[in-house]
Amino acid sequence: MNVIVANNQRDILSDLDIDIIKSIYGEYDALEIVEMFKNFFYNRMILDVTAIRGFNSIENYIKIVKELDPEKIIFFLPNGSEVCTSNFISNLVSNGIYNFTTNIDGIKYLLKKPNSFKDVAHLQKNTVVDQNGNVSNSVQNNMSRIIGFKNLTDKAGSTTLVYMLKKELEAQLKNKVVAIEVDKNDFSYFNAKNMVSVSENELIDTVREASAEGIVLVDLNKTKDDSFCSDIIYLLEPSIIGINKMVRRNKAIFSKLADKKVVLNKSLLNGKEVGDLEYEAKMRMFYNLPPLDERKKNPILSDLLAKLGLIAVQNKNDVNSNRIFGLFRR
Repeated sequence: MNVIVANNQRDILSDLDIDIIKSIYGEYDALEIVEMFKNFFYNRMILDVTAIRGFNSIENYIKIVKELDPEKIIFFLPNGSEVCTSNFISNLVSNGIYNFTTNIDGIKYLLKKPNSFKDVAHLQKNTVVDQNGNVSNSVQNNMSRIIGFKNLTDKAGSTTLVYMLKKELEAQLKNKVVAIEVDKNDFSYFNAKNMVSVSENELIDTVREASAEGIVLVDLNKTKDDSFCSDIIYLLEPSIIGINKMVRRNKAIFSKLADKKVVLNKSLLNGKEVGDLEYEAKMRMFYNLPPLDERKKNPILSDLLAKLGLIAVQNKNDVNSNRIFGLFRR
Protein backbone atom coordinates (compact mmCIF):
# COMPACT_ATOMS: atom_id res chain seq x y z
CA MET A 1 0.00 0.00 0.00
CA ASN A 2 1.05 3.60 -0.62
CA VAL A 3 1.01 6.86 1.31
CA ILE A 4 0.61 10.44 0.10
CA VAL A 5 2.03 13.53 1.76
CA ALA A 6 0.74 16.62 -0.05
CA ASN A 7 0.25 20.34 0.23
CA ASN A 8 0.06 22.78 -2.70
CA GLN A 9 -0.13 19.99 -5.28
CA ARG A 10 -2.92 18.11 -3.53
CA ASP A 11 -5.44 18.66 -6.34
CA ILE A 12 -3.05 17.27 -8.95
CA LEU A 13 -2.44 14.14 -6.87
CA SER A 14 -6.18 13.56 -6.56
CA ASP A 15 -6.06 12.26 -10.15
CA LEU A 16 -3.63 9.50 -9.13
CA ASP A 17 -5.47 6.17 -9.19
CA ILE A 18 -3.51 3.97 -6.77
CA ASP A 19 -4.16 2.13 -3.51
CA ILE A 20 -3.66 4.51 -0.59
CA ILE A 21 -3.30 3.40 3.01
CA LYS A 22 -2.71 6.87 4.45
CA SER A 23 -2.83 10.48 3.27
CA ILE A 24 -1.78 13.61 5.14
CA TYR A 25 -2.05 17.20 3.98
CA GLY A 26 -0.30 20.35 5.09
CA GLU A 27 3.19 21.70 5.67
CA TYR A 28 5.59 19.87 7.99
CA ASP A 29 9.18 20.05 9.18
CA ALA A 30 11.35 17.36 7.59
CA LEU A 31 11.81 15.57 10.91
CA GLU A 32 8.04 15.62 11.52
CA ILE A 33 7.59 13.63 8.32
CA VAL A 34 10.32 11.23 9.46
CA GLU A 35 8.63 10.69 12.83
CA MET A 36 5.26 10.03 11.20
CA PHE A 37 6.57 7.32 8.89
CA LYS A 38 9.77 5.82 10.28
CA ASN A 39 7.83 3.01 12.00
CA PHE A 40 4.97 2.91 9.48
CA PHE A 41 4.99 0.08 6.91
CA TYR A 42 4.22 1.20 3.35
CA ASN A 43 5.28 0.26 -0.16
CA ARG A 44 5.83 3.72 -1.65
CA MET A 45 5.42 7.32 -0.56
CA ILE A 46 4.40 10.08 -2.97
CA LEU A 47 5.80 13.20 -1.35
CA ASP A 48 4.65 16.56 -2.68
CA VAL A 49 7.75 18.53 -1.73
CA THR A 50 5.70 21.65 -0.97
CA ALA A 51 4.61 19.73 2.14
CA ILE A 52 8.22 20.04 3.41
CA ARG A 53 8.72 23.28 5.31
CA GLY A 54 11.68 24.89 3.55
CA PHE A 55 11.41 22.59 0.53
CA ASN A 56 13.88 24.74 -1.42
CA SER A 57 16.69 23.70 0.98
CA ILE A 58 18.58 20.48 0.14
CA GLU A 59 19.33 19.94 3.84
CA ASN A 60 15.67 19.10 4.49
CA TYR A 61 15.70 16.38 1.82
CA ILE A 62 18.85 14.93 3.37
CA LYS A 63 17.16 14.79 6.78
CA ILE A 64 14.33 12.76 5.28
CA VAL A 65 16.37 10.24 3.28
CA LYS A 66 18.82 9.73 6.13
CA GLU A 67 15.96 8.17 8.12
CA LEU A 68 13.51 6.97 5.45
CA ASP A 69 14.42 4.73 2.50
CA PRO A 70 14.80 7.04 -0.55
CA GLU A 71 13.96 4.15 -2.88
CA LYS A 72 10.46 4.10 -1.43
CA ILE A 73 9.85 7.83 -1.91
CA ILE A 74 8.80 9.61 -5.10
CA PHE A 75 9.50 13.32 -4.73
CA PHE A 76 6.83 15.31 -6.59
CA LEU A 77 8.46 18.60 -7.60
CA PRO A 78 6.40 21.68 -8.54
CA ASN A 79 7.08 22.35 -12.22
CA GLY A 80 8.95 25.59 -12.89
CA SER A 81 9.99 26.08 -9.26
CA GLU A 82 13.52 26.65 -7.95
CA VAL A 83 13.83 22.96 -7.05
CA CYS A 84 13.59 22.12 -10.75
CA THR A 85 16.89 23.81 -11.56
CA SER A 86 19.84 21.75 -12.75
CA ASN A 87 21.89 22.58 -9.64
CA PHE A 88 19.19 21.50 -7.23
CA ILE A 89 18.46 18.28 -9.10
CA SER A 90 22.20 17.54 -9.21
CA ASN A 91 22.26 17.84 -5.43
CA LEU A 92 19.30 15.47 -5.12
CA VAL A 93 21.17 12.85 -7.15
CA SER A 94 24.39 13.44 -5.22
CA ASN A 95 22.58 12.69 -1.99
CA GLY A 96 21.05 9.41 -3.16
CA ILE A 97 17.65 10.74 -4.30
CA TYR A 98 16.88 9.26 -7.73
CA ASN A 99 13.07 9.20 -7.89
CA PHE A 100 11.60 12.61 -8.63
CA THR A 101 9.20 13.99 -11.21
CA THR A 102 7.02 17.00 -12.02
CA ASN A 103 3.92 15.23 -13.37
CA ILE A 104 1.43 12.44 -12.73
CA ASP A 105 2.71 10.30 -15.60
CA GLY A 106 6.15 10.43 -14.05
CA ILE A 107 4.75 9.21 -10.72
CA LYS A 108 2.98 6.31 -12.44
CA TYR A 109 6.18 5.36 -14.25
CA LEU A 110 8.32 5.47 -11.08
CA LEU A 111 5.78 3.37 -9.19
CA LYS A 112 6.35 0.63 -11.75
CA LYS A 113 10.05 1.15 -12.36
CA PRO A 114 12.05 3.10 -9.75
CA ASN A 115 15.17 4.86 -10.96
CA SER A 116 18.65 3.66 -10.13
CA PHE A 117 21.74 5.86 -10.13
CA LYS A 118 22.51 5.04 -13.76
CA ASP A 119 19.11 6.44 -14.79
CA VAL A 120 19.88 9.88 -13.35
CA ALA A 121 23.71 9.98 -13.36
CA HIS A 122 23.68 12.38 -16.31
CA LEU A 123 21.93 14.95 -14.09
CA GLN A 124 24.74 15.00 -11.54
CA LYS A 125 27.20 17.86 -11.66
CA ASN A 126 30.49 18.19 -9.83
CA THR A 127 29.10 20.34 -7.01
CA VAL A 128 27.81 18.39 -4.00
CA VAL A 129 26.11 19.63 -0.84
CA ASP A 130 26.67 17.23 2.04
CA GLN A 131 24.37 16.54 5.02
CA ASN A 132 25.72 19.57 6.87
CA GLY A 133 25.17 21.95 3.94
CA ASN A 134 28.89 22.12 3.11
CA VAL A 135 29.83 22.40 -0.57
CA SER A 136 32.56 20.21 -2.07
CA ASN A 137 33.57 18.87 -5.47
CA SER A 138 33.54 15.32 -6.83
CA VAL A 139 33.72 13.38 -10.05
CA GLN A 140 31.01 10.70 -10.33
CA ASN A 141 30.97 10.16 -6.59
CA ASN A 142 29.90 11.78 -3.34
CA MET A 143 32.84 13.21 -1.45
CA SER A 144 32.63 13.53 2.33
CA ARG A 145 30.29 10.56 2.48
CA ILE A 146 30.54 8.71 5.78
CA ILE A 147 29.08 5.22 5.54
CA GLY A 148 28.62 3.22 8.74
CA PHE A 149 28.32 -0.58 8.95
CA LYS A 150 26.65 -2.52 11.76
CA ASN A 151 26.21 -6.27 12.23
CA LEU A 152 22.65 -7.28 13.05
CA THR A 153 23.49 -10.96 13.43
CA ASP A 154 26.59 -12.39 15.04
CA LYS A 155 29.58 -12.40 12.67
CA ALA A 156 27.62 -10.86 9.79
CA GLY A 157 30.90 -9.76 8.21
CA SER A 158 31.16 -5.99 8.60
CA THR A 159 34.96 -5.96 9.01
CA THR A 160 35.72 -7.91 5.84
CA LEU A 161 33.02 -6.16 3.81
CA VAL A 162 34.43 -2.74 4.72
CA TYR A 163 37.86 -3.92 3.58
CA MET A 164 36.53 -5.18 0.23
CA LEU A 165 34.46 -2.06 -0.42
CA LYS A 166 37.45 0.13 0.38
CA LYS A 167 39.56 -1.73 -2.19
CA GLU A 168 36.82 -1.46 -4.82
CA LEU A 169 36.31 2.27 -4.25
CA GLU A 170 40.05 2.98 -4.43
CA ALA A 171 40.38 0.98 -7.65
CA GLN A 172 37.51 2.79 -9.38
CA LEU A 173 37.77 6.34 -8.07
CA LYS A 174 41.54 6.67 -7.57
CA ASN A 175 40.66 8.74 -4.51
CA LYS A 176 41.64 8.28 -0.90
CA VAL A 177 39.24 6.08 1.06
CA VAL A 178 39.65 5.70 4.81
CA ALA A 179 38.29 2.78 6.81
CA ILE A 180 37.81 3.14 10.56
CA GLU A 181 36.89 0.46 13.09
CA VAL A 182 35.72 1.26 16.62
CA ASP A 183 36.96 -0.46 19.78
CA LYS A 184 38.51 -3.39 17.93
CA ASN A 185 41.83 -4.13 16.24
CA ASP A 186 40.83 -6.50 13.44
CA PHE A 187 41.85 -4.11 10.64
CA SER A 188 45.51 -4.63 11.49
CA TYR A 189 45.37 -8.16 10.04
CA PHE A 190 44.66 -6.84 6.53
CA ASN A 191 48.00 -4.98 6.40
CA ALA A 192 46.37 -2.24 4.31
CA LYS A 193 46.90 1.52 4.22
CA ASN A 194 44.30 3.96 5.55
CA MET A 195 42.61 1.39 7.77
CA VAL A 196 42.69 2.62 11.35
CA SER A 197 41.41 1.37 14.70
CA VAL A 198 40.22 3.89 17.29
CA SER A 199 38.35 4.04 20.56
CA GLU A 200 34.86 5.49 20.63
CA ASN A 201 36.25 8.59 22.34
CA GLU A 202 38.60 9.17 19.39
CA LEU A 203 36.04 8.41 16.72
CA ILE A 204 34.53 11.83 15.94
CA ASP A 205 37.89 13.59 15.62
CA THR A 206 39.21 10.79 13.40
CA VAL A 207 36.13 10.87 11.17
CA ARG A 208 36.27 14.65 10.90
CA GLU A 209 39.89 14.54 9.75
CA ALA A 210 39.35 11.65 7.33
CA SER A 211 36.16 13.04 5.77
CA ALA A 212 38.02 16.17 4.64
CA GLU A 213 39.88 14.01 2.14
CA GLY A 214 37.23 11.66 0.79
CA ILE A 215 34.93 8.75 1.52
CA VAL A 216 34.98 7.21 5.00
CA LEU A 217 33.78 3.69 5.81
CA VAL A 218 33.19 3.03 9.51
CA ASP A 219 32.87 -0.40 11.13
CA LEU A 220 30.71 0.85 13.99
CA ASN A 221 30.64 -2.31 16.13
CA LYS A 222 28.87 -1.26 19.36
CA THR A 223 29.16 2.51 18.84
CA LYS A 224 26.30 4.25 20.62
CA ASP A 225 26.15 7.50 18.62
CA ASP A 226 26.12 6.98 14.85
CA SER A 227 24.43 10.28 13.94
CA PHE A 228 27.58 11.49 12.15
CA CYS A 229 27.07 8.93 9.37
CA SER A 230 25.59 9.90 5.99
CA ASP A 231 24.24 6.35 5.64
CA ILE A 232 24.26 3.23 7.78
CA ILE A 233 24.31 -0.26 6.30
CA TYR A 234 22.88 -2.96 8.56
CA LEU A 235 24.31 -6.39 7.81
CA LEU A 236 22.29 -9.54 8.30
CA GLU A 237 23.57 -13.05 7.64
CA PRO A 238 20.28 -14.81 6.80
CA SER A 239 20.92 -18.17 8.45
CA ILE A 240 18.09 -19.66 10.51
CA ILE A 241 20.08 -19.64 13.74
CA GLY A 242 21.37 -16.10 13.13
CA ILE A 243 17.94 -14.61 12.45
CA ASN A 244 16.27 -16.46 15.31
CA LYS A 245 18.95 -15.31 17.76
CA MET A 246 18.51 -11.73 16.58
CA VAL A 247 14.72 -11.86 16.92
CA ARG A 248 14.93 -13.50 20.33
CA ARG A 249 17.11 -10.64 21.56
CA ASN A 250 14.67 -8.06 20.14
CA LYS A 251 11.27 -9.18 18.92
CA ALA A 252 10.56 -5.78 17.37
CA ILE A 253 13.83 -5.66 15.42
CA PHE A 254 12.34 -5.87 11.92
CA SER A 255 9.81 -3.12 12.56
CA LYS A 256 12.66 -0.88 13.73
CA LEU A 257 14.60 -1.68 10.55
CA ALA A 258 11.70 -1.12 8.16
CA ASP A 259 13.15 2.08 6.66
CA LYS A 260 16.82 1.17 7.03
CA LYS A 261 19.32 -0.14 4.50
CA VAL A 262 19.57 -3.82 5.40
CA VAL A 263 22.04 -5.87 3.35
CA LEU A 264 21.95 -9.65 3.40
CA ASN A 265 25.62 -10.58 3.64
CA LYS A 266 27.21 -13.99 3.06
CA SER A 267 23.77 -14.92 1.77
CA LEU A 268 22.93 -18.16 -0.05
CA LEU A 269 19.29 -17.15 -0.61
CA ASN A 270 17.84 -17.01 -4.11
CA GLY A 271 15.35 -14.39 -5.27
CA LYS A 272 12.27 -16.30 -4.13
CA GLU A 273 13.75 -17.01 -0.72
CA VAL A 274 14.62 -13.36 -0.27
CA GLY A 275 11.07 -12.44 -1.24
CA ASP A 276 9.75 -14.85 1.40
CA LEU A 277 12.04 -13.29 4.02
CA GLU A 278 10.88 -9.78 3.04
CA TYR A 279 7.26 -10.89 3.35
CA GLU A 280 7.82 -12.36 6.82
CA ALA A 281 9.84 -9.36 7.99
CA LYS A 282 7.42 -6.87 6.36
CA MET A 283 10.28 -4.88 4.89
CA ARG A 284 12.44 -4.69 1.77
CA MET A 285 16.07 -5.70 1.80
CA PHE A 286 18.47 -3.17 0.31
CA TYR A 287 20.80 -5.72 -1.28
CA ASN A 288 21.65 -9.44 -1.32
CA LEU A 289 25.37 -10.28 -1.23
CA PRO A 290 26.62 -13.86 -1.65
CA PRO A 291 29.74 -15.15 0.14
CA LEU A 292 32.76 -13.43 -1.44
CA ASP A 293 36.49 -14.09 -1.56
CA GLU A 294 38.25 -11.02 -0.16
CA ARG A 295 41.43 -11.95 -2.06
CA LYS A 296 39.72 -11.48 -5.44
CA LYS A 297 37.98 -8.67 -7.30
CA ASN A 298 34.22 -9.01 -6.87
CA PRO A 299 32.25 -7.14 -9.58
CA ILE A 300 29.04 -7.37 -7.57
CA LEU A 301 30.48 -4.84 -5.12
CA SER A 302 30.39 -2.22 -7.88
CA ASP A 303 26.65 -2.66 -8.14
CA LEU A 304 26.22 -2.18 -4.40
CA LEU A 305 28.40 0.95 -4.45
CA ALA A 306 26.41 2.33 -7.39
CA LYS A 307 23.19 1.67 -5.51
CA LEU A 308 24.63 3.72 -2.65
CA GLY A 309 25.44 6.51 -5.11
CA LEU A 310 29.19 6.30 -4.48
CA ILE A 311 30.17 5.37 -8.03
CA ALA A 312 28.63 5.36 -11.47
CA VAL A 313 27.58 2.07 -13.04
CA GLN A 314 30.48 0.92 -15.21
CA ASN A 315 28.65 -0.60 -18.17
CA LYS A 316 25.42 -2.33 -18.99
CA ASN A 317 26.89 -5.82 -19.33
CA ASP A 318 28.53 -5.66 -15.91
CA VAL A 319 25.32 -4.50 -14.26
CA ASN A 320 23.19 -7.22 -15.83
CA SER A 321 25.63 -9.92 -14.78
CA ASN A 322 25.71 -8.62 -11.21
CA ARG A 323 21.95 -8.69 -10.79
CA ILE A 324 21.79 -12.47 -10.83
CA PHE A 325 22.95 -12.12 -7.21
CA GLY A 326 19.90 -10.09 -6.28
CA LEU A 327 19.58 -6.34 -6.64
CA PHE A 328 16.03 -5.66 -5.57
CA ARG A 329 14.04 -3.05 -7.45
CA ARG A 330 10.27 -3.18 -7.42
